[in-house]
Amino acid sequence: MSIRTYTKNDLATIFDIYSRSKLDELKFEDREFTLLPLEEDDVRLSGLMESEIYVHQEQGKILGFGAICGNEIRALFVPPEHRGKGVGKKLLEFLLLNIQGQPCLYVASTNKPAKSLYQRYGFSVTDTFETTYNQVPVIAQKMTRTALTQNNRSVN
Repeated sequence: MSIRTYTKNDLATIFDIYSRSKLDELKFEDREFTLLPLEEDDVRLSGLMESEIYVHQEQGKILGFGAICGNEIRALFVPPEHRGKGVGKKLLEFLLLNIQGQPCLYVASTNKPAKSLYQRYGFSVTDTFETTYNQVPVIAQKMTRTALTQNNRSVN
């Protein structure tokens, strides 16, 4: 297992992982969403490309990716077939070790699995607001790491 800085050769795989994962964060919403591929989503793509992007790789295969910009975790995506194997946790821990300042991130308010993971790492909801995905309204939340932590995990 290794986590490394992405290269331009990884972009097609990053786009594929995003396409297979993005709608999962919205699956608990009360409406359906249509995928807007990352390479066609100017706002999210520019936000990602101005970030430090890292890929989790095992035996030459990319299993997920994450990105940080300043103190913000901008992306953490693991495709369905690699979830539940610690890939997301390892990426999150790596991002937290490399972030500057008090970490924060944004998540769909209904995405309880992601929120639960972040809460285990000391994040709590600090703001709730409406945003959109592919022109459809979504209630999102800002989560900030506020709890005292030990080894990147909440001591609570």
